[in-house]
Amino acid sequence: MNRPTQVDVAKRAGVSRATVSYVLNGLADGRIPISAETRQRVLDAIDELGYEPDARAQALSSGSTNTIGLIIPDLRNPHFCEYATGVDEAARAAGYHILLSSSTLNDDFAVDIFKDLARRRIDGLIITSSFILESAEALAILARIRQRGLPIVEMGEVYDVDTVYTDYRQATKDVVAYLLSLGHRRIGFVYGVGAHGLGLDRLEPYHESLSAAGISAEPDLVVECGPSMEDGYHAALKLFKLSPRPTAIIVINDLLAISTIRAAADLGLHVPNDVSVVSYDDIPMAGYLVPRLTTVTKDAYTAGKKAFEILLARIQNSALPLQAIHIPAKLIIRESTGPAPVNSI
Repeated sequence: MNRPTQVDVAKRAGVSRATVSYVLNGLADGRIPISAETRQRVLDAIDELGYEPDARAQALSSGSTNTIGLIIPDLRNPHFCEYATGVDEAARAAGYHILLSSSTLNDDFAVDIFKDLARRRIDGLIITSSFILESAEALAILARIRQRGLPIVEMGEVYDVDTVYTDYRQATKDVVAYLLSLGHRRIGFVYGVGAHGLGLDRLEPYHESLSAAGISAEPDLVVECGPSMEDGYHAALKLFKLSPRPTAIIVINDLLAISTIRAAADLGLHVPNDVSVVSYDDIPMAGYLVPRLTTVTKDAYTAGKKAFEILLARIQNSALPLQAIHIPAKLIIRESTGPAPVNSI
């Protein structure tokens, strides 16, 4: 069967096609002189035929698609799914849908996704990975988008667009200070990143804090690896096999912290009696691990909601001044950290 059209609805209801259009577009509620009886006939015909409006045609006529684009770095990491959930719930509450893409932490693929979304008929775009915009090609695309007037929200403070941002620098200084207060002096770092520049808001203050405490940097204590849990597992094994091994490990995110705790267990080490583990993001499972994970949160769910809210404000009023919402990061102390082993002090 062919898909029913507005013409079919008009024939069934005994009205003109224009009347069907008026009803569908909400113009029959006092704005266009159509009787309640006629409006009901149109609605009944729509139900009987199973007519569904063509979203593309509606977008062309209204100038709005009620759809926004969302780019996150990695669907495999629950932290970024929390961002997406916050955006999605706020969008649905406002009558919008999201077109979700993941860059899979790949620079080239990220630019391709950005380019593709920039060509689509969407009402706005949220980018949760500022590294997407680092290349010259991506910046050229961004310039064209801004010239076109497409509202954009970015999770950072770099590109002169509306932003929701959090910086882990101060929180990392708090992490190192906390570990030092527990007597730890050999503090390792699992630096698992998938793109250039990610995680520097953790790695740099780690070095700075140790230096400020008079602890010399040891290159072997920082193990760079990829972003997968397997990568994190093998990075942690390298740290645990050092002699002397670190008594505490800072991990770039909770996902890799899970791998780190697994690696410790496989070597017969107890967390936190033998080694403390602290990480970032506070993903939902962090509070349910054994032991519960000490971590730093920046509340990705709230950040996602706020990102949509300022995007919607920009959609509704393009003349607004630039919006910048800061969501502070904070250390949550749980069970995976404790005093340094006595024989290590």
